[in-house]
Amino acid sequence: MPEIHIERSHQLGIEAARTIARKWVRQVERDYGLDCSYEEGPARDLGHFSRTGIEGSVEVSGDTFRLQATLTGLFGGFSGPIEQRLRQKLDDLLSRRGDEDENAYNDNDWL
Repeated sequence: MPEIHIERSHQLGIEAARTIARKWVRQVERDYGLDCSYEEGPARDLGHFSRTGIEGSVEVSGDTFRLQATLTGLFGGFSGPIEQRLRQKLDDLLSRRGDEDENAYNDNDWL
């Protein structure tokens, strides 16, 4: 089973990072039918996502984003392009710093 691990450092602080992570979670939940949960903590948040063919988590702190996903079935055959798009989307979100409206992240071809 292909595994995807992406880690990005940032200097946004936990509140701004949390805003970005929550936007991402809402988008993937709505656009791709992923079952998502999101738990806030004092120093780090943890989100989980899943559906047939993909399961993973995103960990958010004041200085780091970590995304981990396991791909199975049909998704497993496309792990390279999926990982590339995930990296690009995370980099886009971090460069925008969560300032733009929520629909700016609606890119239905990353998963």
